[in-house]
Parts: sequence; structure tokens; C-alpha cells
Amino acid sequence: MLKDLLLIDIETVPIVENYEQLSPEWQILWWNKIGKSTPENITPAESWKNKAGILAEFGKIICISTAYFYEDKNRVQNLKVKSIYGDDEITVLKEFIALCNKMYKHNKQFYFGGHNIKEFDIPYICRRLMINELPVPEYLWLHDRKPWEVKMFDTLNWWKFGDNKNYISLHLLATVLKIPTSKTDIDGSKVQEVYYKEKNLQRIVEYCQRDVVVCANIILRYKALPILKEQQISITK
Repeated sequence: MLKDLLLIDIETVPIVENYEQLSPEWQILWWNKIGKSTPENITPAESWKNKAGILAEFGKIICISTAYFYEDKNRVQNLKVKSIYGDDEITVLKEFIALCNKMYKHNKQFYFGGHNIKEFDIPYICRRLMINELPVPEYLWLHDRKPWEVKMFDTLNWWKFGDNKNYISLHLLATVLKIPTSKTDIDGSKVQEVYYKEKNLQRIVEYCQRDVVVCANIILRYKALPILKEQQISITK
């Protein structure tokens, strides 16, 4: 049911801008983690810029955009979007879990939706909670559950239709399904630069919000429902 869904999308960056800012110990840990899979012509500093943000051991979350469906008085689907963001990751994580706890209190059947959240967003959030010594709520303890016990609406997994070799980006999937894309200003590869060079977190937040709206429209398309018009989307400041 759409009313049970909490859509999420996260944006992440390396914990420091440059490899040289790491202590010698962390430089060794980084290269031990990434070195064997890195082409010979790529230096540790270059690999840091390319990969650190997507690895939870070396990155941090700067924005979590959430959204949920609700019906208006005419029983038309609407979407409410709320973003939690900031430079202090602990505050971001605490506010996100508080929001999830509130939803869980009122609806024990709620589950997460998003694109590639099984492989990226949810594990990343759980790892960063543990790294920051924050409790992981029971509804996020997914590591020991059987695959069919993990209830998520992952648009990437749905598109696979059992073909586990297939990967598709959110941008390509939206384009294929004739859904307006979120890649109108920046894309994921630019987030680190916008954060550290431009120091423009708000631009990243707006991009993250567009992603979660695109994902909502893909879910509606999967269910053979009309996609959202602009007036059906509200953003909570």
C-alpha cells in the first residue's frame, strides 16, 4: 500500500575533502580497502575523490530526503517531501530516526521505498549509525533476515524482474519510463564538489528532493497510476 511507504534518498560525501587530510593510519586503511580494485594509473588521492563518499567507513551523510504519499479529499495521490540535512551527521541521523520512530509508532507496517536502497541507502545509514555510536532501531536490523522477509519497495530491484545481472540508474529508468528526470542541475558525481568547493548544501538538498520525487513517480508508474503533477507535491521546510 502506498500509504505504508516512506521514500528515502541520501546524499553522501567523503569525511574529509582530500586524501592528504587523513592521518597516516587512515591513509593505509583507505588503500588497503580500495587499492586492489583501483587501476594502476589512479593514485590514492584520485581514488579518494572518486570513491570515498560512497563507502560508509570513509564517508558521511549530509542529506536524507524523505517523502510519503497521502490522498486528498478527492482521493487523489499527493506527495509530501521533507529533507533532513546539515554538516553535523549525528544530528541528521538522530532527526531521521526520530521521524522513522514517529511513523513506526503510528504504523507498524511501514516500510522503506527508494532506488537501490537495499544495496546503498539503508546499509549506509545503518553503518553510519553504528560508527557514530547511535542505536540502530529494530526495523533497521535487516542483516539476519531472509531476503523475502525484508519488505522494501526498491525500484531498482523491481526493474530487474528477477534478472540479477541488470543494473539501471535512476536517471535512465526515469527517462525510459518518460518521467521527468531529477538531473537538471547536478548529478551524484557533482555532490562532493558542490559541498566542499561551493559550500552550497541547499543546492544538494534540492537535488536530493528531486530524486525522491522521481522515485515516487516511478512507483506510481509501476502501479499503473498517473504520475504526480507539480501541484500534488508539497515540500516541508
